[in-house]
Amino acid sequence: MEKNVLEWLEINSENENIVYKDEFKTISFKEVYELSRRIGSALKTVKDNSPIAIISSRNISTIYAYLGIVYSGHAYAPIDGDLPRKRIELIIEMLQPSAIVCDCVNFNLAKELSDNVYLIDDLVRYEIDEQFLVSVRKKMVMTDPLYIIFTSGSTGRPKGVITSHQSLMCYINSYIEVMDIDRTDVLGNQSPLDYIAAIRDIYIPLNTGCSTVIIPKELFMQPDRLFEYMNDKEVTAVGWSVSALSVPVSLGAFKDIELKHLKKICFSGSVMPIEVLRLWQDHLPNAVFVNQYGPTEATASCTYYIVDHKVTQGEQLLIGTPYNNYKVFLLNEDLSETNVGEIGEICISGPILALGYYNDKERTDSSFILNPNVSSYSERMYRTGDFGRINENGLLEFHGRMDRQIKHMGHRVELDEIEYAANTIEGLYECVALYDKNKEVIHLFYSGDVDKRTIAIALRESLPGFMIPRKIRKIDSIPKLANGKMDMNRLKEEL
Repeated sequence: MEKNVLEWLEINSENENIVYKDEFKTISFKEVYELSRRIGSALKTVKDNSPIAIISSRNISTIYAYLGIVYSGHAYAPIDGDLPRKRIELIIEMLQPSAIVCDCVNFNLAKELSDNVYLIDDLVRYEIDEQFLVSVRKKMVMTDPLYIIFTSGSTGRPKGVITSHQSLMCYINSYIEVMDIDRTDVLGNQSPLDYIAAIRDIYIPLNTGCSTVIIPKELFMQPDRLFEYMNDKEVTAVGWSVSALSVPVSLGAFKDIELKHLKKICFSGSVMPIEVLRLWQDHLPNAVFVNQYGPTEATASCTYYIVDHKVTQGEQLLIGTPYNNYKVFLLNEDLSETNVGEIGEICISGPILALGYYNDKERTDSSFILNPNVSSYSERMYRTGDFGRINENGLLEFHGRMDRQIKHMGHRVELDEIEYAANTIEGLYECVALYDKNKEVIHLFYSGDVDKRTIAIALRESLPGFMIPRKIRKIDSIPKLANGKMDMNRLKEEL
């Protein structure tokens, strides 16, 4: 039985096929195996068991550096060097890493943050210490931490989500099964490598023998060049954020060039506008489209819904059914079980749960609790803070964030519900609903080809009057964070 992600790489240790490509170079399975073992051997001088931070660019050397840190017996904690300095310092303060691994671009930054800094280019020159690597592996178990990925925290302090080898392997195996990924596929990477979505592009090739292409970030603002690049690299499968599919559409995707090889598309991170999905379906009629839902705390995602029909205006996509090894259920505010058809908080349990938040026991204990409805043994569960409902077919519906509920004109209003309704309007690509509490005004920011009056009329057909945004504003594009999610804080500055 597999207990470590490195076993996937080791099966391919003599495989000379290409596993990762960026815009400058390619690397084979065999080369990744050797370079990561060199790095692991070099890091044997890092004695304590704390994680090793890594500040590196979006290229293939970052990936084998991750694996090298794992070979050394440490968990890795990726940090984006372009983050605000204050946030990086907060992460380092919480992490207290035993060392920082970096590339040349981020060397000066790393030296300012730690006295124990290692350059990737130097680490790969070390000789492999087989005896050390074997001794490390003998001590490892499948529940050891693999990586720590930092996400935003409501208090302003980032949260370091700790994921084990076991959890990662459960998710990757389930995703491969649903998306039918095999060794012939070429994955197109869109997300930053320090973000949770990138784990698919990093680890699926090690499991299946397929390959990943790291697509240059700037191409997502140039649809023709993006599609040409994907055709040239023969990309067959993507797991992208909704915004990564929406932005090219808003910039005229498919007008001059079609995608020749893409046939497997998974999307997640936010609600998919029906207009955008329908356009992708029109141009890729034989492709499989999968809507995925879930938090970082459940190893990327916990449910999926295969969109097996042409979507229509007014439709709201389901988030579907749990992946293998995921238990998903709904609880009331008092943590009792909901009745069939009732809306409740989406909760998750199973071997895919994160180990908690690094160096943050208080937040770990509040979010990861024992299921009070299981009395005969201890079942650990995670509270997502999201509302859901299981429909008559046993499929899960998403009903918004608990922290996006407002009190407006004496009514409780879900801002997400306004966005769902708007996302069904023809010609609308993306939208965000926000509330100005001081002025008691609901705002709707959107991008697309539809005018404000049409949106207002359409919303009156599906929402009560008190939920209709008083201010509807068209903008060129919804601002995004580095991970592809919408930047709510930048929009709040426009209220």
